[in-house]
Amino acid sequence: MSDSETLIEESDNCGDTGLTDNQNRLLYLIDLHTTKATDREGSDRWIRKQALSVLVYEGVIFGVFDYDYAPQSSLIDNRRVWVNVSQEGQSDLEFLREDDLINALLVSSKSYKPVVLYQVSDKGKALLENMSRKEKETVNLFAHKPESRELLKASWDGESYWLESSSGYRKRSTTTDTEDVSYVSSAYIPQCLRYGGRPTLSNAHRAHESAQAGIDNIRDNDLDEIITLNSVSVIVAEYIPFGSNQIVQLNNNIGSTERVQGGYISNVIDSDSGGTALELSPELTSVEVLDYTETNHINFEAEIRFREDPGVVQVETFGVSLNAEGTCFYGMQVEAVMNRVKDNISLDHLSRMLVDAQEDSSSIVDSVISQYQRDLLDLVFIGDAANRNKFNLIIANEITPHLTAGEFMDKGEYENEFKQVIGDTRAAYDITEQDSLIFGSQGLLLCGPSARNYEPLLCAYLQYVTLDLFLQNYFSRVWILNDDLKASYQIVAAIEYDRLALGKSRKRLSSLSKEIISLDQILGYLEEALNMMSVPPEPPEQEGRSLYRRLELSALKDQLKRRVKDVKKNLAGSRQQLDLLRERVEAESQNNNASLSSELEKNTKQLCALQASNGDTARTLKTVQTIFAGMIAFDILDRITGDWTVVDATWMSEFVDSVIKKYVLLWFALSILFWAIAAYFVNRRTFLRNWKSRGITSMDITLNRKIDVSKLVDFVAEKEKTMEECRYERNRQLVKVTYTDPAPAEWGGAAPLVTLEYDDKNCILQSVIIQYNRREARKDSVLSSSELKQKLMHEFASKELFVEEVDAYADFALAIEKRKQLINQPTPPMMPQKADKAD
Repeated sequence: MSDSETLIEESDNCGDTGLTDNQNRLLYLIDLHTTKATDREGSDRWIRKQALSVLVYEGVIFGVFDYDYAPQSSLIDNRRVWVNVSQEGQSDLEFLREDDLINALLVSSKSYKPVVLYQVSDKGKALLENMSRKEKETVNLFAHKPESRELLKASWDGESYWLESSSGYRKRSTTTDTEDVSYVSSAYIPQCLRYGGRPTLSNAHRAHESAQAGIDNIRDNDLDEIITLNSVSVIVAEYIPFGSNQIVQLNNNIGSTERVQGGYISNVIDSDSGGTALELSPELTSVEVLDYTETNHINFEAEIRFREDPGVVQVETFGVSLNAEGTCFYGMQVEAVMNRVKDNISLDHLSRMLVDAQEDSSSIVDSVISQYQRDLLDLVFIGDAANRNKFNLIIANEITPHLTAGEFMDKGEYENEFKQVIGDTRAAYDITEQDSLIFGSQGLLLCGPSARNYEPLLCAYLQYVTLDLFLQNYFSRVWILNDDLKASYQIVAAIEYDRLALGKSRKRLSSLSKEIISLDQILGYLEEALNMMSVPPEPPEQEGRSLYRRLELSALKDQLKRRVKDVKKNLAGSRQQLDLLRERVEAESQNNNASLSSELEKNTKQLCALQASNGDTARTLKTVQTIFAGMIAFDILDRITGDWTVVDATWMSEFVDSVIKKYVLLWFALSILFWAIAAYFVNRRTFLRNWKSRGITSMDITLNRKIDVSKLVDFVAEKEKTMEECRYERNRQLVKVTYTDPAPAEWGGAAPLVTLEYDDKNCILQSVIIQYNRREARKDSVLSSSELKQKLMHEFASKELFVEEVDAYADFALAIEKRKQLINQPTPPMMPQKADKAD
């Protein structure tokens, strides 16, 4: 081996950072995307936590990181999405923070949710100098565009994440593609929620279907199973605004009061209920009612019959309990997951099963609740109610390995496992020596042989915690509403110079008023629910009292009451802001009307004066025409009878002497006759000219489009400009310019008179007036009104007068309008890519 090769190998393996390979690579990945400013005028660059999570996931798929991942509900750009997240990667991030190798920055998003950003610290920079080039190159292979050094950055388009380079290379990330596992479940409803009726049916006899199939579409084939559960029951819970009347309607929808209860349900609206047949998708939900009361609750079984990926078997049956307080319980008894029947259920598989449970439970309840309730949910979740977040309760008879609560909270592999199913772990307690309670941000896990004895306490806790989740979303929605109100003021300010702003302002007022009314109604449901929910008494046994103290039900209810009272004040403030906005719109509207009235009065006076002047002029012109005709006639006669006339000729003198001089009035009559003939020809000529002048096709086109004023000025300079008027106001500079086209042949032989009215200050072409004399044009080339408009617009386009059509108020769109735009926008094309994989 040569000396140079020895030096290269030593440099590749030099330095020990004291971190694991995964931590080294994660630190270097953050360093690629972040920089620190070198002076005060520079700027720091940070990487968002969510974007880093996407890159870490791609690194797992690429083989750079030896992590597991699981789906997790995340809020991205005010939309809740299931994203594959590596909890081990998150744990290493926290370790790097604790060791001061990276800095963290906390900011707030437009939806008033916290956003965390990271940047490598000076200490981390120094440590990276000891990282081997081989390790860095491993990260570079997946962090850059193939066969280049263009860094790939994660970008969100409203539906998916994309990895993009500066040159335009794009690759769609599969981080939002959740994975499926085969499983069999039975309906599960806690006994404390039942009021008679038959017990739920078991699908235990079908558990072999999952075991025989054992098929999934998990992309990571090397999942590390750290914790398993035996005899697992899952309850997914949420709060939906309900009331006694809604329960009555729900019972009617499901057919609880009919002789044959239940059936298939769908949220499809029958628009032709008087017709014969209805066609719809075969993916339906079968419902069988278990028990109900007319105004308080309903319990039913729901079997999901949705199409799955080939080979994936999912026998999914829910036990659904809905009550007038608004708490919705969706329970499942896990019979088998993959080849695990009843026991030894992996949390990796359970996390993917919970995704189906959360999504399918939304489909079930959305099919049975009223359209009014669906509208309320769409309002709170800004048109994304199908992906609303819920709370998971997991009950298991046994957990393996069985450890104490302190041992489970190890900030390592055990906590990472729990985070896959209940979110960020907050606390863990030992209820008894055998029973363990673990709190998470998105769920609660209770394990032990006595776990099911505490169902009443757990269901009471779910009532309050689901209302807490809903209240968090409600509070954020109120602040988003306030942002919409503030943006509306900017649109109202444009009414003075933008003709479209008034209509937009009134439309927003209508939408905002409707939103505030609905939010006020939701607040009434929340207050009613808190009054209806009761705190159960403390159990007499020691184990029950221990759990009761840990759940803190009374304190949780008091906190919710205070928060509802607080958000009520916020909503009252929003209502007052809406009243002020309405007054502002009316004031601007009145100012606008006053300005229009003043202009109209001024124009009317001018028209009256012009009309009187035109009448005088017309009468005078008529008199002048008559006199002028007489002058012409008499001049002709004078020419005949003057110093040199034909009267002096011999052949004419005999006629004059014998006729004209003999009869006294003959010459007078002849003069009048000549006058009449001359007047006829003059009037005829005038009539023809007036007739042609009245053949005007006039068009007034309102555009209100953004223009390039400099190009418009150059365009008018090429024409025969006849008039230009300017009017300066506070927020606009109105210019009215009139020109005649110098090429009448292109317009059928008659050049039109075009008047442009535009706002020079705000670069808006407001209107175009075209006056075209069709009687002066060639008969075979006369242009119609549509042809005139088309030709003029084509001329404007050829001169590139109009700038790109961009809604000036797009940034001020309401939150629900922005969501619709994201949903309806087309998916960008994907660049060709090579399938690279690290060795």
